[in-house]
Amino acid sequence: MAKKKKYVLFTLLAIISLILAACNFGGETAKEEEGTKGEKGTGNEVQEKKKALNLVIASEPPAMNPQLATDTTSGNILLSLFEGLTRLDKDAKYEKALAEDIQVSDDQLTYTFKLRDAKWTNGDSVVAGDFEYAWKWALDPANTSEYASQLYPIKGAEEFNTGKGSADDIAIKVVDDKTLEVTLANPTPYFLELTAFQTYMPINKKVAEANKEWYADAGENYVTNGPFKLAEWQHDASLKLEKNADYWDVANVKLDEVNIGMVEKEPTAVSKFKAGEIDYLGSPFQTVALDSIDEFKKSKQLNIQPLAGVYWYKLNTKGKFTKNANIRKALTLAINRQELISNVTKGEQTPALGMVPSAVAGFEEDRGYIKDNDIEGAKAALEAGMKELGIKKASDIEIGISINTSEAHNAIAQFIQEGWKKNLGIKVKIDNSEWQVFLDKLTNLDYEVGRMGWIADYRDPYTFLEMYSTADNGNNDTGWENPKYKALMKKSVAEKDPAKRLEILKEAEGIAMGELPVAPIYYYTSLFVKKDSVTGMEPDPIGNIQLKRADITE
Repeated sequence: MAKKKKYVLFTLLAIISLILAACNFGGETAKEEEGTKGEKGTGNEVQEKKKALNLVIASEPPAMNPQLATDTTSGNILLSLFEGLTRLDKDAKYEKALAEDIQVSDDQLTYTFKLRDAKWTNGDSVVAGDFEYAWKWALDPANTSEYASQLYPIKGAEEFNTGKGSADDIAIKVVDDKTLEVTLANPTPYFLELTAFQTYMPINKKVAEANKEWYADAGENYVTNGPFKLAEWQHDASLKLEKNADYWDVANVKLDEVNIGMVEKEPTAVSKFKAGEIDYLGSPFQTVALDSIDEFKKSKQLNIQPLAGVYWYKLNTKGKFTKNANIRKALTLAINRQELISNVTKGEQTPALGMVPSAVAGFEEDRGYIKDNDIEGAKAALEAGMKELGIKKASDIEIGISINTSEAHNAIAQFIQEGWKKNLGIKVKIDNSEWQVFLDKLTNLDYEVGRMGWIADYRDPYTFLEMYSTADNGNNDTGWENPKYKALMKKSVAEKDPAKRLEILKEAEGIAMGELPVAPIYYYTSLFVKKDSVTGMEPDPIGNIQLKRADITE
């Protein structure tokens, strides 16, 4: 980054800090703010205590539309603003939410949901047609929802999304305003976990049809149905959520408001936590700075929990050098994962030697695809790749590592950069971009090696493997596609025997690990620090925090 751009960045951060201060973000926090209820001057004023939680995230949420969001930042905010048919509990298992009753047919294909009485923030009733509208909107190819494939278990959904079928053929039936019937293409054991996911959340059909940009700003058009409503949104600065008084389960929502600042630099976020300006720091919001981990460990403030997620480098299979499978293999093998964890990330992560984390049932053991820090294997693969590409010297290979702005991602990239230079003799540069610019680069395959993480959307290996079934899947971003892999993924969906299904998925993982569209690096843990007064803020096994369950105690 050029010095001029650095100066502009620091200036912007200073301006943002002033904005946050003006919005009363970063003042006294985790407190029960006093308010006055009653007629002014009567002498009968009653003091009412207000619970406000303060957090920070790294940047502007990329998408505040449930059907367009693909990142954890947007996703965890949307979990507080919207509610689907089901919601995940603290163990990431489904519980009933908007659906007060769920009936499943004997063949496990037809689900009938009875909706409870619930309101949108504009006073409209939440009806079955709102779910049908939202799901079909996501599946419409014209709307480019990158998570549309999450809806593929529904009969006719994939065909419509891929231009081979009609919206009328999607097996979503509105029986009446309170009854939604959904028929699946194949039995899907995790379907009720899927219905808790953001892509399955409803949208107020009337509002969305009247204003296509309803989700661009806070205000009367941003209509939601969850435990909180979006009270304020100062772009690139802050968000404010307020308890939704019309939420059906409002009695169990303890917080009155949540103030969310945007702080790009992890050390700055740590400083705010130490100063008492924020109440919680860590997954799935802004990251705990790497150089603060030892300090927080020593003070016994750092919490570390297992997480079904993987940090990996995506490899552009259409790139100048990374189009070659042996070059991709060389890059993957020449990473010292354990040293990276011990000396850089320090979060008790586990070296990733496969695409599915060991926290997922059935994938606990090492599947034997690769070895950590296999330098000899890496050199052999590099030599083979150079021969196939007609390259004489390793120094003629120049690889770019694309990352989004983050102290942690930069430290990891520098460690890997040094290892690749030292052990492979290739040239390596680091390309640092703001989050949305970075996402665009990956989507457009305008990169060679790109950092990314994947945290389970539901507790099943399919969530880690499904995105690579086709090159045009919105979350693939590598250009890779393999006919046998694709066939195995389809076979896994149709397989009813759990043990056989598991073996099919492992076979598919083996194919991908042979061609390496991604280089797995480590399996995640959730790291966070919080004030003692904050409760209900422990991430679940797939990394989500339901602010509905959060509280601030005396």
